[in-house]
Amino acid sequence: QVQVEESGGGLVQPGGSLRLACAASGNFFRVYAMEWYRQAPGKQRELVALITFGGITNYGESVKGRFTISRDNDKNTMYLQMNGLKPEDTAVYYCRADIARAQDSGSRDYWGQGTQVTVSS
Repeated sequence: QVQVEESGGGLVQPGGSLRLACAASGNFFRVYAMEWYRQAPGKQRELVALITFGGITNYGESVKGRFTISRDNDKNTMYLQMNGLKPEDTAVYYCRADIARAQDSGSRDYWGQGTQVTVSS
């Protein structure tokens, strides 16, 4: 069984920082690309940032220069350092991981349950 779980959400004041983590656990061969998404009330889910197994990154326009994505392949964990938070960053943040169960098998996406980030004074 494979699980993906987010942590680190919470309430923070505007201008503050939070660090989210997404850990993959269970029986699998490798975690390939990992991504952070977010969904605010009444809005569509949007891509925040992604990172490949080799460390190539990409960011949504609204978070460039403020958020930093990283990963530790030995721990099968991805991080999102969020600085300069704004009220419009308030959302549920989800992790998606592309995971192969075996070396000779294809991969599929696994989603976490989400973690709430609220930016408010």
